[in-house]
Amino acid sequence: MKIVELDGYAANPGDLSYSAFEELGEFVVYPRTAPDEVVERAKDADIILVNKVIIDENVINSLPKLKYIGVMATGYNVVDLEAASRRGIVVTNIPAYSTASVAQMTFALILSITNRVDHYASKNRNGRWSYNQDFCYWDSPLHELMGKTIGIVGLGNIGMHVAAIAKDFGMDVFAYTSKNSADLPAGIQKTTLDGLFAVSDVLTLHCPLTEKTKNMINADTLAKMRDGAILINTGRGPLVDEYAVAQALHEGKLAGYGADVMNEEPPSADNPLFAEPNAFITPHIAWATVEARSRLLEIAAGNIKAFLDGKPVNVVNNILLR
Repeated sequence: MKIVELDGYAANPGDLSYSAFEELGEFVVYPRTAPDEVVERAKDADIILVNKVIIDENVINSLPKLKYIGVMATGYNVVDLEAASRRGIVVTNIPAYSTASVAQMTFALILSITNRVDHYASKNRNGRWSYNQDFCYWDSPLHELMGKTIGIVGLGNIGMHVAAIAKDFGMDVFAYTSKNSADLPAGIQKTTLDGLFAVSDVLTLHCPLTEKTKNMINADTLAKMRDGAILINTGRGPLVDEYAVAQALHEGKLAGYGADVMNEEPPSADNPLFAEPNAFITPHIAWATVEARSRLLEIAAGNIKAFLDGKPVNVVNNILLR
């Protein structure tokens, strides 16, 4: 059984062990694979593992030995599920491995905006505090979260975790969700999307990217938000119109924008958000804690073992399988 991982560097640049995969068969890992290298590298593979490498119908039909595609992420839009199913190829993903890490990053971004930790740490490295006349200084507004309203778009695993943390901070929690109000935990109030825009001091996005949700944050919806609100996106980059967000920051409509995802990754150097001092952008690392990446590898190896045992789990194309 030959297992080939086509783009392993992001999940494991060398600090984690691949021993669980090596016990399952011949294991080959490539740090990165260009589109024109995919078929050649995977031609003898029974199993391939991918993160961002596109496995479309042409690739699938060029790999006659392929039996299994393991997506090393929760989202699996990199694989043509219908084409895989027509070939009887099982496709799996890694659900809920980074819930705690992404929720943690959500609040890291919120607190970066409300408490300006990076701003003051940077100034103090340059001696600012050392020549201050008083025992402390501040040159930007600082805010508590207690008593503020957080609006959460999407109450999946991550959205629920964010809600729990927000309640511990003493925030009022509102949500736009498909779940019934009666099924929500105490302390979460369901509202419409427009209602969420109207009440939120902090609006955070945790919904899937679909045709309906693409650019859901745009000039029109930003106009419905409170002046001075904070917007957070640790979901998917295209949920927001980045040019509209940059304009809202520039005009002061938004107090801050924190994002771990962007429309284009890596982003263009001239993206207008990079020119805004109140945009706090991290390079898609919310999922990348040591703990989350360790869980990812553990679940991925478990998915393969279950498949080899004839009892596949975390299958994302099971409805389509013939």
